[in-house]
Amino acid sequence: ERTGIKRRHVGGTTSSLSIESARKALAMSGLPLESIDGLVLSTTTPDRTVPATSASVQDALGLRCGAFDLNAACSGFVYAYVVAHGLLAIGAKRLLVIGTDTLSRITDWSDRGTAILFADGSGACVVEAVDNGGQLLGWDIDADGSLERLLYADVGGYIHMDGKEVFRRAVRIMVDSAQKSLAKAGVSTDDVALCVPHQANARIIDAACRQLGIPLERTAVVLHETGNTSSASIPLALFDAADRGRLHNGDLVLMVGFGAGMTAASAVIEWKQP
Repeated sequence: ERTGIKRRHVGGTTSSLSIESARKALAMSGLPLESIDGLVLSTTTPDRTVPATSASVQDALGLRCGAFDLNAACSGFVYAYVVAHGLLAIGAKRLLVIGTDTLSRITDWSDRGTAILFADGSGACVVEAVDNGGQLLGWDIDADGSLERLLYADVGGYIHMDGKEVFRRAVRIMVDSAQKSLAKAGVSTDDVALCVPHQANARIIDAACRQLGIPLERTAVVLHETGNTSSASIPLALFDAADRGRLHNGDLVLMVGFGAGMTAASAVIEWKQP
């Protein structure tokens, strides 16, 4: 009841889930495979240390382009989205951005503080350089490495989390990051059609949106169906909103997340769907 989670998915590898979500995103885009210039995979749970999991995903999809992994924990999808737009700015045309995590692999199921939260999932999108909308209007990425021990998993170990302290700081850094992105975009929360927060737990989402002045009616929440899927949570919530007809071309969307590190990331985008 405190988490807001009713059900969640457990199972699959990071590569297998990434391949599935990427195929759906590519099919929705209607673009030929050879037009994809690069693949950015955000994950905290790679299949192996070397090579990058993105290499396996690239091969399975039949892509022949640059591919790399990025790890910014639960903020990772927005980090990857911002990095992809940086690549577009210097000449890339189209990039596949994936957020995937299989947190069940690093969850200690005897630790109730974490076992009730985490799950496995993947979300993906294709971003391209266009002249008629669909812009990244403002963004922010941040980290405070001095807080790394609040939420961590050593190599080969399980997730450890100071839940009370993470909650206290998460709300603040999400709000701060969102406000920075809104300021860069030159808009206010009143202009935001939909806020898509990291699906950590219901209390964090409620508190952050309340401080931002964004009502829950303008917030995408799928936590009750997915659990905390880390890098996958924002794209899963974004796709759900689009699938339900909650987004229209020209709408302003605020994506905002936090993660271990402690990282924070946000972006204001103008929605454009093919």
